Amino acid sequence: MTNPFQDFGQNLADTFSSNPIIAILDILIFATILFCVFSFLKKNNATRLIVFFAPLLALIVFLSHETLGFTILSRVLLYFVFFIFFGAILLFPQQFKRLIWRISASKEARESFSVKFAVSDMALNEAIENIVKSSINMAKKNIGALIVIAPEGLPSHILESGTTISGKVSSSLLETIFTNKTPLHDGAVIIQGNQILSASCFLPLSHDNAIDKELGSRHRAGMGITENHKAFSIIVSEESGVISVAQNGELTRYLDSDMLKDILQQLYGLKIVSGKLKNIKGRRRVKGRGR
Repeated sequence: MTNPFQDFGQNLADTFSSNPIIAILDILIFATILFCVFSFLKKNNATRLIVFFAPLLALIVFLSHETLGFTILSRVLLYFVFFIFFGAILLFPQQFKRLIWRISASKEARESFSVKFAVSDMALNEAIENIVKSSINMAKKNIGALIVIAPEGLPSHILESGTTISGKVSSSLLETIFTNKTPLHDGAVIIQGNQILSASCFLPLSHDNAIDKELGSRHRAGMGITENHKAFSIIVSEESGVISVAQNGELTRYLDSDMLKDILQQLYGLKIVSGKLKNIKGRRRVKGRGR
């Protein structure tokens, strides 16, 4: 009985001699597939699966060789590989979904799908619903608010400038924090994932001279934090009740609940929204009054 690894080497040598371009392309494609699979598992803290799959793959290649005569076993192992592949999709549905969306998303939106959260998509959607609900309620009551969402966190000196909360996002908690005369209403709330990290935080103000002079410190702070950090801010005007959002130092005003929800879902990597934030449905930028 011939050695399957010797036959593999001989076949590889014959392919190189007869058609070297196809042989090189074959190896590169196979190596790329292996690299992508193992990189995906490693990034998702599945190193134990890598240790399991590496020898299993070598065993499958060995036993499936035709010279061994294991026809039934080789066929079963082939089906087993397919089951493992689809099983991985079932075990990591969120990661696969984000990968597909990241590939199909525009260049501006791809960063949203590269951020990893320690909670499920359901928990993130629940947080979004609460953020939108509280923003709308505060806008109706003309309660000023500044909510900063930082998917990758913010420097410690910003978080420590306020009061640590470490609580789950809820509309009632956000509305309570920003209610006038409460100890934490003056400042910004920092959110990461579905958790409120801190409240009453002091933020750097934007010094952009192009900002409408009628806009007050709350809007300047909401814009300023997004100029130097990967953050997104929601500003509710205390005077007009207008809801504004800031990203990359740009302010977009007059948002309704549906538009705010769409933007937050894109920010959390839960939805692809076409078009840039600054051009959303013709919303006006940096215009109007508000503290």
